Amino acid sequence: MPLEPLLPLFHRLDREHFEGSLAATSAPPLALRWSDGRMRRTAGLYRRGRDGVGLEFCDIVLSRPLLEALPRQATISTLCHEMIHAWLDRVLGLREVHGPQFRARMAAINAAQAEFQVTVRHRYPLPADSLGPGRWIARCPNCGISSPYRRRLRNLACRLCCERLHGGRWHASCLLQFELLQGELVRDELLQGNLIQGEAPDGLG
Repeated sequence: MPLEPLLPLFHRLDREHFEGSLAATSAPPLALRWSDGRMRRTAGLYRRGRDGVGLEFCDIVLSRPLLEALPRQATISTLCHEMIHAWLDRVLGLREVHGPQFRARMAAINAAQAEFQVTVRHRYPLPADSLGPGRWIARCPNCGISSPYRRRLRNLACRLCCERLHGGRWHASCLLQFELLQGELVRDELLQGNLIQGEAPDGLG
């Protein structure tokens, strides 16, 4: 389907499922955009951090390559999924990925309407030219950035998130999730691309 503007969809979903709270929260402003074509392995992401000059940013990005050819419901479902992440962070002040608050809001939204269904994982077909040589996709649970891998790696952490959240030290909360390209979830691990390698503390391996 042709890409549609995200702002009207955002305001509609905000009114219907978030009591208008996302539009009412303005610091920092929440930006919405379609990816420029490079985001080919994840359908959407919510990010909050600081740019290269130290200015705080917050945005939701949806994948043009993955969603452009899919039904409209895929766009709405993906946007609503990322809006739940934004709501947890901006409204509730929680550093939660897909925990109990996320799942409770997701269940409430799914029960309230039949137009679309929000899921914990985006399960959309990857474009054939996006797979490359890697067999695995690793995604940071904090910032959502994903990278391809030929094999699963252990004790890697997202450098950007470790620097932003933990003073540059390795931390278990930045473990990557490794996923088979076929879509089989393997387990929570750590981050690649911008990585820190370290030892997992006892009980967290």
